[in-house]
Amino acid sequence: MSFKEKGLLVVLSGPSGVGKGTVCKALRNRGTKLQYSISVTTRKPREGEIDGVHYFFRTREQFQQMIKNEKLLEWAEYVGNFYGTPIDYVRQTLDGGQDVILEIEVQGALQVKRRFPEALFIFLAPPDLKELKKRIIGRGTETADLIESRMTVARSEMELMENYNYVVENDQVDHACDRIESIVLAEHCRVDRLIEKYKNIKGAD
Repeated sequence: MSFKEKGLLVVLSGPSGVGKGTVCKALRNRGTKLQYSISVTTRKPREGEIDGVHYFFRTREQFQQMIKNEKLLEWAEYVGNFYGTPIDYVRQTLDGGQDVILEIEVQGALQVKRRFPEALFIFLAPPDLKELKKRIIGRGTETADLIESRMTVARSEMELMENYNYVVENDQVDHACDRIESIVLAEHCRVDRLIEKYKNIKGAD
């Protein structure tokens, strides 16, 4: 039987405002071979959104059943709707040899680590907290109180970095993408991922 390497589950997270979405968009534009996980949500589809392409759209009852049956790697509630990562979709994609990337908040990443400890956890960090505050202010969507609240959360999230395998500083988006691609490549070369392939190589005679 020929050896087929499984895909990697790459979990990218970090404080709010650090630029996770921007980095993931840049990776996508580069044509990086990372499959973006499709989330399950209870919100209604927006115009042009397709079930199974943009999201898996489910009722609240269906979502709660998925939680009960442990079918979600992580989940959270935002603005009255549930969002989560379906474990079956992730496993099927990985078994097909495709890498999957999750762009999620720190608390969600810790949920994933409990359910899927073999994943690759990358913490996206700001150059410093002053720069992070500048980026949050630059959005122009936050009140002064909310900015301070986000900064308090960010400080506590920075302390959770020890739960990750790698830290990538998002000083410049292209540099951050280079580092993430290098980490993924290195992980694919790990002996414990490839040893079965070389054990099964037959002699040249």
